[in-house]
Amino acid sequence: MPYYITDTAPDCNGWAVVKPDGAQMGCHLNKQDAIDQMVALSVAEDIQPGGELSAYDGHMLKLHAGSFTIEAAEGDTPRRTISGIAVRYNTEAQVSDGTRVMFAPGSIPTDGPAPKLFMFHDPTKVIGRVTALKETDQGLLFSARVSETALGNEALVLAADGALSDVSVGVEPTKFKYDDQGRMVITASRFMELSVVPHGAFDAPILDVAASIHHNEEPIGNTEEQEPEKENPTMSEQVEAPAVIEASPIVQTIYAQPRKEFKLPSISEYMAKFMRGGAEWADFNAQIRAAAPDVVTSDLDGVVPQIWTQPVYDGLRGLRPVVDAIGAKAMPAAGKVFIRPKVTTHTTIGGPQTENNTITSGTYVISDEQVTKQIYGGYVEVSEASIDWSQPEVLSLLLDDMAKMYALKTDDVAADALVSGTSQTTSITDPTDPAEWVSDIYDVAAAILNSSNYLPTHIFLSPDVWQKFGSLSDTADRPLFPQVGPMNAFGNMSPGTTDAVAFGLRVVVDKNFAAKTCIVGNPMGFEIFEQQKGAISIDSPSTLSRTIAFRGYFATLMIDATKFYKITLP
Repeated sequence: MPYYITDTAPDCNGWAVVKPDGAQMGCHLNKQDAIDQMVALSVAEDIQPGGELSAYDGHMLKLHAGSFTIEAAEGDTPRRTISGIAVRYNTEAQVSDGTRVMFAPGSIPTDGPAPKLFMFHDPTKVIGRVTALKETDQGLLFSARVSETALGNEALVLAADGALSDVSVGVEPTKFKYDDQGRMVITASRFMELSVVPHGAFDAPILDVAASIHHNEEPIGNTEEQEPEKENPTMSEQVEAPAVIEASPIVQTIYAQPRKEFKLPSISEYMAKFMRGGAEWADFNAQIRAAAPDVVTSDLDGVVPQIWTQPVYDGLRGLRPVVDAIGAKAMPAAGKVFIRPKVTTHTTIGGPQTENNTITSGTYVISDEQVTKQIYGGYVEVSEASIDWSQPEVLSLLLDDMAKMYALKTDDVAADALVSGTSQTTSITDPTDPAEWVSDIYDVAAAILNSSNYLPTHIFLSPDVWQKFGSLSDTADRPLFPQVGPMNAFGNMSPGTTDAVAFGLRVVVDKNFAAKTCIVGNPMGFEIFEQQKGAISIDSPSTLSRTIAFRGYFATLMIDATKFYKITLP
Protein backbone atom coordinates (compact mmCIF):
# COMPACT_ATOMS: atom_id res chain seq x y z
CA MET A 1 0.00 0.00 0.00
CA PRO A 2 1.80 3.20 -1.17
CA TYR A 3 2.31 6.38 0.82
CA TYR A 4 1.24 9.83 -0.43
CA ILE A 5 1.67 13.51 0.47
CA THR A 6 -1.18 16.01 0.63
CA ASP A 7 -1.78 19.53 1.88
CA THR A 8 -5.49 18.91 2.54
CA ALA A 9 -5.33 16.49 5.49
CA PRO A 10 -7.96 17.54 8.07
CA ASP A 11 -5.64 17.23 11.10
CA CYS A 12 -2.54 18.85 9.58
CA ASN A 13 -1.96 22.54 8.88
CA GLY A 14 0.95 21.83 6.53
CA TRP A 15 1.87 18.81 4.40
CA ALA A 16 0.88 15.35 5.64
CA VAL A 17 2.07 11.84 4.71
CA VAL A 18 -0.97 9.55 4.41
CA LYS A 19 -2.01 6.06 3.35
CA PRO A 20 -4.76 5.45 0.76
CA ASP A 21 -7.20 4.70 3.59
CA GLY A 22 -6.58 8.18 5.09
CA ALA A 23 -4.33 7.07 7.97
CA GLN A 24 -1.93 9.95 8.69
CA MET A 25 1.74 8.99 9.12
CA GLY A 26 3.14 12.48 9.85
CA CYS A 27 2.57 16.23 9.57
CA HIS A 28 5.23 18.66 8.30
CA LEU A 29 5.56 22.42 7.93
CA ASN A 30 6.86 22.20 4.37
CA LYS A 31 6.40 19.94 1.37
CA GLN A 32 10.03 18.79 1.16
CA ASP A 33 9.97 17.28 4.66
CA ALA A 34 6.80 15.39 3.73
CA ILE A 35 8.45 14.08 0.55
CA ASP A 36 11.47 12.92 2.59
CA GLN A 37 9.26 10.94 4.98
CA MET A 38 7.21 9.45 2.12
CA VAL A 39 10.36 8.27 0.34
CA ALA A 40 11.89 6.93 3.57
CA LEU A 41 8.77 4.91 4.40
CA SER A 42 8.55 3.61 0.84
CA VAL A 43 12.23 2.57 0.77
CA ALA A 44 11.85 0.83 4.14
CA GLU A 45 8.90 -1.22 2.81
CA ASP A 46 10.37 -1.64 -0.71
CA ILE A 47 7.38 -0.03 -2.42
CA GLN A 48 7.00 2.84 -4.87
CA PRO A 49 6.15 6.27 -3.40
CA GLY A 50 2.61 7.29 -4.34
CA GLY A 51 3.44 10.96 -4.95
CA GLU A 52 1.20 13.93 -4.36
CA LEU A 53 -2.55 13.43 -4.03
CA SER A 54 -3.98 15.75 -6.66
CA ALA A 55 -7.34 14.00 -6.89
CA TYR A 56 -7.85 12.75 -3.32
CA ASP A 57 -8.86 15.55 -0.96
CA GLY A 58 -9.48 14.35 2.59
CA HIS A 59 -10.41 10.90 1.34
CA MET A 60 -12.47 12.32 -1.57
CA LEU A 61 -12.02 10.51 -4.87
CA LYS A 62 -12.78 12.36 -8.10
CA LEU A 63 -13.51 9.95 -10.93
CA HIS A 64 -14.53 10.79 -14.45
CA ALA A 65 -17.50 8.70 -15.42
CA GLY A 66 -18.82 9.52 -18.85
CA SER A 67 -20.82 11.88 -21.00
CA PHE A 68 -24.17 13.48 -20.47
CA THR A 69 -27.11 14.95 -22.36
CA ILE A 70 -27.88 18.66 -22.11
CA GLU A 71 -31.40 20.06 -22.33
CA ALA A 72 -32.11 23.77 -22.49
CA ALA A 73 -35.02 25.90 -23.63
CA GLU A 74 -36.01 29.51 -23.89
CA GLY A 75 -39.39 30.74 -22.78
CA ASP A 76 -41.39 31.29 -19.63
CA THR A 77 -40.10 28.15 -17.91
CA PRO A 78 -36.66 27.44 -19.35
CA ARG A 79 -35.29 23.93 -18.90
CA ARG A 80 -31.60 23.95 -18.07
CA THR A 81 -30.78 20.34 -17.26
CA ILE A 82 -28.06 17.83 -18.04
CA SER A 83 -28.36 14.10 -17.58
CA GLY A 84 -26.38 10.96 -18.18
CA ILE A 85 -24.33 8.31 -16.38
CA ALA A 86 -22.58 9.59 -13.27
CA VAL A 87 -20.58 6.40 -12.65
CA ARG A 88 -20.43 2.87 -14.06
CA TYR A 89 -20.49 -0.01 -11.60
CA ASN A 90 -17.96 -2.85 -11.65
CA THR A 91 -15.83 -0.88 -14.11
CA GLU A 92 -12.20 -0.08 -13.33
CA ALA A 93 -11.09 3.55 -13.44
CA GLN A 94 -7.87 5.27 -12.49
CA VAL A 95 -7.47 8.55 -10.61
CA SER A 96 -4.66 10.92 -11.48
CA ASP A 97 -2.27 9.54 -8.83
CA GLY A 98 -2.46 6.06 -10.39
CA THR A 99 -4.83 4.43 -7.87
CA ARG A 100 -7.18 1.95 -9.56
CA VAL A 101 -10.76 2.25 -8.31
CA MET A 102 -13.98 0.33 -8.94
CA PHE A 103 -17.47 1.14 -7.62
CA ALA A 104 -19.73 -1.67 -6.45
CA PRO A 105 -23.49 -1.44 -7.18
CA GLY A 106 -25.22 0.67 -4.55
CA SER A 107 -21.97 2.25 -3.37
CA ILE A 108 -23.23 5.79 -4.05
CA PRO A 109 -26.37 6.88 -2.15
CA THR A 110 -29.37 8.08 -4.13
CA ASP A 111 -30.99 9.90 -1.21
CA GLY A 112 -29.84 12.53 1.24
CA PRO A 113 -28.72 16.12 0.54
CA ALA A 114 -28.50 17.04 -3.12
CA PRO A 115 -24.87 17.22 -4.34
CA LYS A 116 -23.72 20.49 -5.89
CA LEU A 117 -22.82 20.74 -9.57
CA PHE A 118 -19.30 22.15 -10.16
CA MET A 119 -17.04 22.89 -13.07
CA PHE A 120 -13.67 21.06 -12.93
CA HIS A 121 -14.17 20.04 -9.25
CA ASP A 122 -13.65 23.71 -8.32
CA PRO A 123 -15.88 24.63 -5.34
CA THR A 124 -15.66 28.28 -6.40
CA LYS A 125 -17.35 27.41 -9.71
CA VAL A 126 -20.77 26.21 -8.59
CA ILE A 127 -23.13 26.02 -11.58
CA GLY A 128 -26.12 24.12 -10.17
CA ARG A 129 -27.09 20.99 -8.29
CA VAL A 130 -28.09 17.36 -8.87
CA THR A 131 -31.87 16.93 -8.89
CA ALA A 132 -32.35 13.20 -9.46
CA LEU A 133 -30.44 9.91 -9.24
CA LYS A 134 -31.45 6.43 -10.35
CA GLU A 135 -29.79 3.02 -10.06
CA THR A 136 -29.59 0.95 -13.28
CA ASP A 137 -27.72 -2.13 -14.44
CA GLN A 138 -25.30 0.16 -16.28
CA GLY A 139 -24.58 2.36 -13.30
CA LEU A 140 -25.90 5.46 -11.59
CA LEU A 141 -27.96 7.79 -13.79
CA PHE A 142 -28.28 11.44 -12.87
CA SER A 143 -30.14 14.60 -13.77
CA ALA A 144 -28.89 18.03 -12.75
CA ARG A 145 -30.16 21.57 -13.13
CA VAL A 146 -27.78 24.29 -14.32
CA SER A 147 -28.38 27.65 -12.65
CA GLU A 148 -29.09 30.69 -14.83
CA THR A 149 -25.87 32.53 -14.05
CA ALA A 150 -23.00 33.72 -16.20
CA LEU A 151 -20.97 30.67 -15.16
CA GLY A 152 -23.94 28.36 -15.74
CA ASN A 153 -24.52 29.82 -19.20
CA GLU A 154 -20.83 29.33 -19.97
CA ALA A 155 -21.03 25.70 -18.89
CA LEU A 156 -24.08 25.07 -21.07
CA VAL A 157 -22.40 26.62 -24.10
CA LEU A 158 -19.22 24.57 -23.58
CA ALA A 159 -21.30 21.41 -23.12
CA ALA A 160 -23.34 22.10 -26.25
CA ASP A 161 -20.11 22.60 -28.22
CA GLY A 162 -18.72 19.32 -26.92
CA ALA A 163 -15.90 20.94 -24.98
CA LEU A 164 -17.33 19.79 -21.65
CA SER A 165 -18.66 16.39 -22.66
CA ASP A 166 -18.21 14.32 -19.51
CA VAL A 167 -19.03 14.31 -15.83
CA SER A 168 -16.87 13.37 -12.85
CA VAL A 169 -18.08 12.27 -9.42
CA GLY A 170 -16.52 13.53 -6.20
CA VAL A 171 -17.14 11.00 -3.43
CA GLU A 172 -15.75 10.35 0.02
CA PRO A 173 -15.34 6.56 0.50
CA THR A 174 -16.67 5.32 3.83
CA LYS A 175 -16.28 1.59 3.20
CA PHE A 176 -13.89 -0.06 0.77
CA LYS A 177 -11.45 -2.93 0.31
CA TYR A 178 -8.62 -3.96 -2.02
CA ASP A 179 -9.16 -6.96 -4.30
CA ASP A 180 -6.51 -9.48 -5.43
CA GLN A 181 -5.59 -7.19 -8.34
CA GLY A 182 -4.78 -4.25 -6.06
CA ARG A 183 -7.90 -2.27 -6.95
CA MET A 184 -9.80 -0.20 -4.40
CA VAL A 185 -13.39 -1.54 -4.48
CA ILE A 186 -15.74 1.04 -2.96
CA THR A 187 -18.88 -0.39 -1.37
CA ALA A 188 -20.18 2.74 0.45
CA SER A 189 -19.49 6.45 0.10
CA ARG A 190 -20.77 9.98 0.57
CA PHE A 191 -21.72 11.76 -2.67
CA MET A 192 -20.12 15.20 -2.25
CA GLU A 193 -20.32 16.80 -5.70
CA LEU A 194 -20.62 16.23 -9.45
CA SER A 195 -18.51 18.16 -11.97
CA VAL A 196 -18.60 18.72 -15.70
CA VAL A 197 -15.17 18.03 -17.21
CA PRO A 198 -13.58 17.69 -20.67
CA HIS A 199 -12.59 14.00 -20.50
CA GLY A 200 -13.90 10.86 -18.82
CA ALA A 201 -12.14 7.80 -17.42
CA PHE A 202 -14.92 5.18 -17.37
CA ASP A 203 -15.80 3.21 -20.48
CA ALA A 204 -19.25 4.72 -21.01
CA PRO A 205 -20.99 5.47 -24.33
CA ILE A 206 -21.13 9.13 -25.26
CA LEU A 207 -24.66 10.50 -25.36
CA ASP A 208 -25.75 13.12 -27.85
CA VAL A 209 -25.52 16.75 -26.83
CA ALA A 210 -28.89 18.29 -27.65
CA ALA A 211 -30.36 21.77 -27.20
CA SER A 212 -34.11 22.24 -27.35
CA ILE A 213 -34.84 25.90 -28.17
CA HIS A 214 -38.34 27.46 -28.34
CA HIS A 215 -38.69 29.89 -31.28
CA ASN A 216 -41.28 32.62 -31.79
CA GLU A 217 -42.69 30.97 -34.93
CA GLU A 218 -45.72 28.73 -34.64
CA PRO A 219 -44.69 25.25 -33.54
CA ILE A 220 -45.55 22.27 -35.68
CA GLY A 221 -46.55 18.87 -34.29
CA ASN A 222 -46.55 18.69 -30.52
CA THR A 223 -48.36 21.82 -29.26
CA GLU A 224 -49.33 20.61 -25.82
CA GLU A 225 -48.10 22.82 -23.04
CA GLN A 226 -45.51 20.99 -20.95
CA GLU A 227 -45.65 21.23 -17.21
CA PRO A 228 -42.43 22.68 -15.72
CA GLU A 229 -40.13 20.22 -13.97
CA LYS A 230 -40.47 19.78 -10.25
CA GLU A 231 -37.23 19.86 -8.31
CA ASN A 232 -36.43 17.34 -5.60
CA PRO A 233 -33.78 18.85 -3.31
CA THR A 234 -33.28 15.66 -1.27
CA MET A 235 -33.59 13.19 -4.17
CA SER A 236 -35.74 10.89 -2.03
CA GLU A 237 -37.69 10.00 -5.17
CA GLN A 238 -35.72 8.25 -7.91
CA VAL A 239 -36.68 9.10 -11.49
CA GLU A 240 -35.32 8.28 -14.91
CA ALA A 241 -32.83 10.73 -16.40
CA PRO A 242 -34.91 13.17 -18.52
CA ALA A 243 -34.81 12.73 -22.27
CA VAL A 244 -34.85 15.61 -24.73
CA ILE A 245 -38.19 16.00 -26.58
CA GLU A 246 -38.12 18.08 -29.72
CA ALA A 247 -40.94 19.33 -31.90
CA SER A 248 -41.71 17.11 -34.91
CA PRO A 249 -40.26 18.67 -38.10
CA ILE A 250 -42.08 19.01 -41.43
CA VAL A 251 -41.61 15.83 -43.48
CA GLN A 252 -39.82 16.62 -46.74
CA THR A 253 -39.14 14.39 -49.73
CA ILE A 254 -35.50 13.48 -49.99
CA TYR A 255 -34.38 12.54 -53.48
CA ALA A 256 -31.66 10.04 -54.25
CA GLN A 257 -28.25 11.66 -54.49
CA PRO A 258 -24.80 10.35 -55.34
CA ARG A 259 -22.78 9.28 -52.34
CA LYS A 260 -20.61 12.05 -50.96
CA GLU A 261 -16.91 11.40 -50.71
CA PHE A 262 -15.78 10.89 -47.11
CA LYS A 263 -12.88 13.14 -46.23
CA LEU A 264 -10.23 11.69 -43.93
CA PRO A 265 -10.33 13.50 -40.58
CA SER A 266 -7.85 15.94 -39.13
CA ILE A 267 -6.00 15.13 -35.91
CA SER A 268 -8.41 17.19 -33.80
CA GLU A 269 -11.47 15.60 -35.44
CA TYR A 270 -10.10 12.10 -34.95
CA MET A 271 -9.23 12.70 -31.28
CA ALA A 272 -12.62 14.31 -30.60
CA LYS A 273 -14.46 11.27 -31.99
CA PHE A 274 -12.13 8.90 -30.18
CA MET A 275 -12.74 10.56 -26.82
CA ARG A 276 -16.51 10.50 -27.37
CA GLY A 277 -16.48 6.76 -28.10
CA GLY A 278 -19.65 4.69 -28.25
CA ALA A 279 -21.83 4.42 -31.36
CA GLU A 280 -20.57 7.73 -32.74
CA TRP A 281 -16.96 6.52 -32.72
CA ALA A 282 -17.92 3.14 -34.21
CA ASP A 283 -19.81 4.80 -37.08
CA PHE A 284 -16.96 7.26 -37.67
CA ASN A 285 -14.41 4.46 -37.73
CA ALA A 286 -16.56 2.49 -40.18
CA GLN A 287 -16.67 5.49 -42.52
CA ILE A 288 -12.88 5.71 -42.46
CA ARG A 289 -12.57 2.03 -43.39
CA ALA A 290 -15.20 2.34 -46.13
CA ALA A 291 -13.64 5.47 -47.64
CA ALA A 292 -10.10 4.18 -47.56
CA PRO A 293 -10.08 0.40 -47.22
CA ASP A 294 -6.40 0.24 -48.06
CA VAL A 295 -5.33 2.59 -45.24
CA VAL A 296 -3.50 0.85 -42.39
CA THR A 297 -2.35 2.19 -39.02
CA SER A 298 1.19 2.70 -40.28
CA ASP A 299 -0.25 5.32 -42.66
CA LEU A 300 -1.95 7.20 -39.82
CA ASP A 301 0.89 7.80 -37.36
CA GLY A 302 -0.19 11.42 -37.03
CA VAL A 303 -3.73 10.61 -35.86
CA VAL A 304 -3.52 7.25 -34.10
CA PRO A 305 -2.94 7.98 -30.40
CA GLN A 306 -0.22 6.24 -28.42
CA ILE A 307 -1.75 4.81 -25.24
CA TRP A 308 0.49 4.12 -22.23
CA THR A 309 -0.47 1.45 -19.73
CA GLN A 310 0.29 2.09 -16.07
CA PRO A 311 2.13 1.70 -13.81
CA VAL A 312 5.60 2.10 -15.31
CA TYR A 313 7.53 -1.18 -15.13
CA ASP A 314 10.78 -1.03 -13.17
CA GLY A 315 12.70 -4.28 -12.79
CA LEU A 316 15.10 -2.87 -10.18
CA ARG A 317 14.84 -3.67 -6.45
CA GLY A 318 16.65 -1.49 -3.95
CA LEU A 319 17.74 -4.26 -1.58
CA ARG A 320 20.55 -3.95 1.00
CA PRO A 321 21.23 -7.50 2.29
CA VAL A 322 24.51 -6.70 4.10
CA VAL A 323 23.22 -3.42 5.61
CA ASP A 324 20.01 -5.11 6.76
CA ALA A 325 21.89 -8.06 8.30
CA ILE A 326 24.41 -5.87 10.15
CA GLY A 327 22.09 -2.98 10.97
CA ALA A 328 22.84 0.76 10.53
CA LYS A 329 23.65 2.87 13.59
CA ALA A 330 22.84 6.56 13.94
CA MET A 331 25.64 8.85 12.84
CA PRO A 332 26.62 11.90 14.95
CA ALA A 333 25.31 15.06 13.33
CA ALA A 334 28.40 17.25 13.86
CA GLY A 335 31.88 16.77 12.51
CA LYS A 336 33.36 15.06 9.47
CA VAL A 337 35.27 12.52 11.63
CA PHE A 338 33.94 10.97 14.82
CA ILE A 339 35.45 8.60 17.40
CA ARG A 340 34.30 5.05 18.12
CA PRO A 341 35.86 3.94 21.46
CA LYS A 342 37.21 0.37 21.59
CA VAL A 343 38.69 -1.64 24.46
CA THR A 344 42.10 -2.88 23.31
CA THR A 345 43.61 -4.04 26.65
CA HIS A 346 41.63 -5.76 29.39
CA THR A 347 42.43 -6.00 33.09
CA THR A 348 44.19 -9.05 34.59
CA ILE A 349 42.94 -11.24 37.41
CA GLY A 350 45.45 -13.61 39.07
CA GLY A 351 45.36 -16.24 41.80
CA PRO A 352 45.27 -18.07 43.94
CA GLN A 353 47.19 -15.54 46.00
CA THR A 354 49.09 -16.18 49.26
CA GLU A 355 48.57 -14.06 52.32
CA ASN A 356 50.43 -10.77 52.71
CA ASN A 357 51.63 -10.85 49.08
CA THR A 358 50.77 -8.38 46.34
CA ILE A 359 47.92 -9.48 44.05
CA THR A 360 48.17 -9.40 40.22
CA SER A 361 48.30 -5.96 38.66
CA GLY A 362 46.66 -5.11 35.35
CA THR A 363 45.78 -2.27 33.02
CA TYR A 364 42.74 -1.22 31.00
CA VAL A 365 43.14 0.59 27.66
CA ILE A 366 40.48 2.16 25.45
CA SER A 367 41.61 3.24 22.00
CA ASP A 368 39.84 5.69 19.71
CA GLU A 369 38.80 4.27 16.36
CA GLN A 370 38.29 7.12 13.90
CA VAL A 371 35.37 6.95 11.48
CA THR A 372 35.19 9.32 8.50
CA LYS A 373 31.82 10.24 7.06
CA GLN A 374 31.41 9.75 3.32
CA ILE A 375 28.87 11.45 1.07
CA TYR A 376 26.87 9.44 -1.47
CA GLY A 377 24.32 10.96 -3.82
CA GLY A 378 23.31 11.97 -7.31
CA TYR A 379 21.15 14.50 -9.11
CA VAL A 380 19.11 15.00 -12.28
CA GLU A 381 17.77 18.11 -13.95
CA VAL A 382 14.15 17.87 -15.10
CA SER A 383 12.32 20.45 -17.17
CA GLU A 384 9.21 21.98 -15.70
CA ALA A 385 7.25 20.84 -18.74
CA SER A 386 8.29 17.21 -18.15
CA ILE A 387 6.96 17.39 -14.60
CA ASP A 388 3.68 19.06 -15.64
CA TRP A 389 2.95 16.99 -18.74
CA SER A 390 4.01 13.49 -17.70
CA GLN A 391 1.43 10.88 -16.74
CA PRO A 392 2.17 9.16 -14.44
CA GLU A 393 4.08 12.05 -12.90
CA VAL A 394 7.78 11.68 -13.62
CA LEU A 395 8.78 13.27 -10.30
CA SER A 396 7.64 10.33 -8.18
CA LEU A 397 9.31 7.88 -10.61
CA LEU A 398 12.59 9.78 -10.36
CA LEU A 399 12.51 9.85 -6.55
CA ASP A 400 11.77 6.15 -6.41
CA ASP A 401 14.63 5.34 -8.77
CA MET A 402 17.08 7.58 -6.86
CA ALA A 403 16.17 5.89 -3.57
CA LYS A 404 16.78 2.45 -5.09
CA MET A 405 20.13 3.45 -6.58
CA TYR A 406 21.21 4.99 -3.23
CA ALA A 407 20.33 1.72 -1.49
CA LEU A 408 22.31 -0.36 -4.00
CA LYS A 409 25.37 1.92 -3.82
CA THR A 410 25.58 2.03 -0.01
CA ASP A 411 25.11 -1.74 0.24
CA ASP A 412 27.93 -2.21 -2.27
CA VAL A 413 30.17 -0.04 -0.07
CA ALA A 414 29.28 -2.12 3.01
CA ALA A 415 29.88 -5.42 1.18
CA ASP A 416 33.32 -4.30 -0.07
CA ALA A 417 34.30 -3.06 3.41
CA LEU A 418 33.28 -6.38 5.01
CA VAL A 419 35.38 -8.37 2.53
CA SER A 420 38.44 -6.11 2.80
CA GLY A 421 38.21 -5.94 6.61
CA THR A 422 38.12 -9.73 7.09
CA SER A 423 41.76 -10.74 7.57
CA GLN A 424 41.42 -14.32 8.91
CA THR A 425 41.13 -16.93 6.17
CA THR A 426 40.89 -20.67 5.61
CA SER A 427 40.30 -22.67 2.46
CA ILE A 428 38.17 -25.52 1.17
CA THR A 429 39.55 -27.90 -1.45
CA ASP A 430 36.30 -29.47 -2.72
CA PRO A 431 33.21 -27.16 -2.58
CA THR A 432 30.98 -30.08 -3.64
CA ASP A 433 31.85 -32.20 -0.59
CA PRO A 434 29.31 -31.65 2.22
CA ALA A 435 31.59 -33.31 4.78
CA GLU A 436 34.40 -30.84 4.12
CA TRP A 437 31.97 -27.92 4.44
CA VAL A 438 30.81 -29.21 7.82
CA SER A 439 34.40 -29.63 9.00
CA ASP A 440 35.51 -26.16 7.82
CA ILE A 441 32.45 -24.38 9.27
CA TYR A 442 33.08 -25.91 12.70
CA ASP A 443 36.82 -25.13 12.50
CA VAL A 444 36.01 -21.48 11.80
CA ALA A 445 33.38 -21.33 14.56
CA ALA A 446 35.87 -22.75 17.08
CA ALA A 447 38.51 -20.19 16.06
CA ILE A 448 36.06 -17.29 16.54
CA LEU A 449 34.98 -18.73 19.90
CA ASN A 450 38.60 -19.04 21.12
CA SER A 451 39.48 -15.46 20.15
CA SER A 452 36.44 -13.57 21.47
CA ASN A 453 34.21 -16.00 23.36
CA TYR A 454 31.53 -15.34 20.71
CA LEU A 455 30.10 -17.77 18.17
CA PRO A 456 29.28 -16.88 14.55
CA THR A 457 25.65 -16.23 13.67
CA HIS A 458 25.76 -15.34 9.93
CA ILE A 459 27.32 -16.66 6.74
CA PHE A 460 27.73 -14.11 3.91
CA LEU A 461 27.65 -15.56 0.38
CA SER A 462 27.96 -14.38 -3.19
CA PRO A 463 25.21 -15.73 -5.51
CA ASP A 464 27.48 -18.41 -7.02
CA VAL A 465 28.42 -19.85 -3.61
CA TRP A 466 24.75 -19.69 -2.55
CA GLN A 467 23.97 -21.79 -5.63
CA LYS A 468 26.61 -24.34 -4.61
CA PHE A 469 25.09 -24.55 -1.11
CA GLY A 470 21.65 -25.23 -2.55
CA SER A 471 23.06 -27.99 -4.77
CA LEU A 472 24.77 -29.90 -1.95
CA SER A 473 23.38 -33.40 -1.29
CA ASP A 474 24.27 -36.30 0.97
CA THR A 475 25.42 -39.77 -0.07
CA ALA A 476 21.79 -40.74 -0.78
CA ASP A 477 21.39 -37.73 -3.15
CA ARG A 478 19.07 -35.98 -0.70
CA PRO A 479 19.37 -32.16 -0.51
CA LEU A 480 21.57 -31.09 2.37
CA PHE A 481 19.33 -28.04 2.91
CA PRO A 482 15.81 -29.17 1.90
CA GLN A 483 12.87 -26.78 1.56
CA VAL A 484 10.90 -28.81 4.08
CA GLY A 485 12.54 -29.79 7.33
CA PRO A 486 13.15 -33.49 7.79
CA MET A 487 14.98 -34.71 10.86
CA ASN A 488 18.74 -34.13 11.16
CA ALA A 489 18.83 -31.52 8.36
CA PHE A 490 21.69 -28.98 8.36
CA GLY A 491 19.29 -26.16 7.44
CA ASN A 492 16.77 -25.17 4.79
CA MET A 493 17.09 -23.31 1.49
CA SER A 494 14.81 -22.57 -1.46
CA PRO A 495 15.55 -21.12 -4.92
CA GLY A 496 12.57 -18.80 -4.50
CA THR A 497 13.91 -16.87 -1.50
CA THR A 498 17.21 -15.78 0.03
CA ASP A 499 15.87 -16.24 3.57
CA ALA A 500 17.67 -19.43 4.51
CA VAL A 501 19.65 -21.20 7.22
CA ALA A 502 22.76 -23.27 6.47
CA PHE A 503 24.77 -25.13 9.13
CA GLY A 504 22.73 -23.27 11.76
CA LEU A 505 23.84 -19.86 10.41
CA ARG A 506 21.63 -17.21 8.85
CA VAL A 507 22.40 -16.97 5.13
CA VAL A 508 23.00 -13.47 3.69
CA VAL A 509 23.16 -13.46 -0.13
CA ASP A 510 24.34 -10.26 -1.80
CA LYS A 511 25.04 -9.74 -5.50
CA ASN A 512 27.51 -7.00 -4.55
CA PHE A 513 29.96 -9.64 -3.31
CA ALA A 514 32.59 -10.78 -5.79
CA ALA A 515 32.36 -14.36 -7.01
CA LYS A 516 33.51 -17.13 -4.61
CA THR A 517 32.87 -14.99 -1.51
CA CYS A 518 32.10 -16.89 1.69
CA ILE A 519 32.49 -15.18 5.09
CA VAL A 520 31.47 -16.66 8.44
CA GLY A 521 31.13 -14.26 11.35
CA ASN A 522 29.29 -12.37 14.03
CA PRO A 523 27.87 -8.93 12.99
CA MET A 524 29.01 -7.44 16.33
CA GLY A 525 32.50 -7.05 14.86
CA PHE A 526 31.42 -4.87 11.91
CA GLU A 527 29.56 -1.56 12.27
CA ILE A 528 27.66 0.61 9.79
CA PHE A 529 26.78 4.27 10.38
CA GLU A 530 24.28 6.19 8.25
CA GLN A 531 22.33 9.43 8.04
CA GLN A 532 19.82 9.35 5.19
CA LYS A 533 19.23 12.88 3.92
CA GLY A 534 16.72 11.91 1.24
CA ALA A 535 15.68 14.16 -1.64
CA ILE A 536 16.31 17.86 -2.13
CA SER A 537 15.32 20.09 -5.05
CA ILE A 538 15.86 23.61 -6.35
CA ASP A 539 14.09 25.45 -9.18
CA SER A 540 16.06 27.13 -11.98
CA PRO A 541 13.95 30.00 -13.38
CA SER A 542 16.38 30.76 -16.22
CA THR A 543 15.98 27.28 -17.72
CA LEU A 544 12.45 26.51 -16.44
CA SER A 545 13.73 23.34 -14.84
CA ARG A 546 14.17 21.71 -11.46
CA THR A 547 17.33 20.08 -10.15
CA ILE A 548 16.57 17.11 -7.90
CA ALA A 549 19.20 15.40 -5.77
CA PHE A 550 19.14 12.36 -3.47
CA ARG A 551 21.91 11.98 -0.89
CA GLY A 552 23.06 10.56 2.42
CA TYR A 553 26.08 10.12 4.72
CA PHE A 554 27.48 6.59 5.09
CA ALA A 555 30.49 4.99 6.86
CA THR A 556 31.70 1.52 7.94
CA LEU A 557 34.11 0.24 10.60
CA MET A 558 35.60 -3.22 11.09
CA ILE A 559 35.88 -2.84 14.85
CA ASP A 560 36.79 -6.50 15.64
CA ALA A 561 38.22 -8.59 12.80
CA THR A 562 38.57 -11.64 15.08
CA LYS A 563 34.83 -12.23 14.74
CA PHE A 564 35.02 -13.01 10.98
CA TYR A 565 36.63 -15.76 8.90
CA LYS A 566 36.85 -15.92 5.11
CA ILE A 567 36.61 -19.34 3.45
CA THR A 568 38.33 -19.26 0.08
CA LEU A 569 37.13 -21.50 -2.76
CA PRO A 570 39.28 -22.94 -5.55
